[in-house]
Amino acid sequence: MNRLTTKDRARILSVLCEGMGVNAACRVTGASKNTVLKLLADVGEACALYQDRVMTGLTCKRIECDEIWSFVGMKERNVPEELKGVLGVGDVYTWTAIDADTKLVPCWHIGTRAIESARPFIQDLADRLTNRVQLTTDGHKAYLTAVEEAFGSGIDFAQLVKIYGNEGQGKEDARRYSPAECTGTEKNRITGNPDMENVSTSYVERQNLTMRMHMRRFTRLTNAFSKKLENHMHAISLYFMFYNFCKIHKTLRVTPAMEAGIADHAWDLEEVVMMTDTNF
Repeated sequence: MNRLTTKDRARILSVLCEGMGVNAACRVTGASKNTVLKLLADVGEACALYQDRVMTGLTCKRIECDEIWSFVGMKERNVPEELKGVLGVGDVYTWTAIDADTKLVPCWHIGTRAIESARPFIQDLADRLTNRVQLTTDGHKAYLTAVEEAFGSGIDFAQLVKIYGNEGQGKEDARRYSPAECTGTEKNRITGNPDMENVSTSYVERQNLTMRMHMRRFTRLTNAFSKKLENHMHAISLYFMFYNFCKIHKTLRVTPAMEAGIADHAWDLEEVVMMTDTNF
């Protein structure tokens, strides 16, 4: 069996990390689809394990959280009755947290938008922090229970609630691609004593855009969606490895991992590939 060189495998990952789909990656690199998917699975698993191991003892000060929509296999309205409620068929949400100062994404969780997914996500975040932080989320009610259970009173927590105008909207407007116009926001103190000047979800919402730009399966209105939940999860793990450890942040001029003190250099994708050949 022929084995791709480290350089060839890194080249495949590079086009995936820059927003190409699997089929496009095959055309550009000349690799077979099975080869690309096997590489994605191997590297994605290694990236998840590595980041889970090193993202501990973090000294973040300001954290923002949000959840981003995608779907696997088909959109929710097309899911057959016997598969409704099965994770990995239909709507899938990726919960993300970002450090507003270092731009590091310390953890993420893939699941539904319900409290059953909010709980493990927020608990995972709490377990990675060593000090009291200020947390900002949107107005999603699942955060209230999850944050209370994970942090108790040991957090400064606020929610930024957006107010959308819906005047003059009909049934057809409700189904349009663009959301209603945001007419204002409300900052609500939930727990502790958050600095209301720093209550914001701008960084995590910008991270949502970056995810859609760097992962073809997150691009809206295309046929490049994930067909299997496993591949979806591997692609997300690879993306966050690339974002945290490889990509130089324009404002920081270093990678988020370097700014957070958990890496001493910007990784290249050959190093990421070699994780699959070592005991990471």
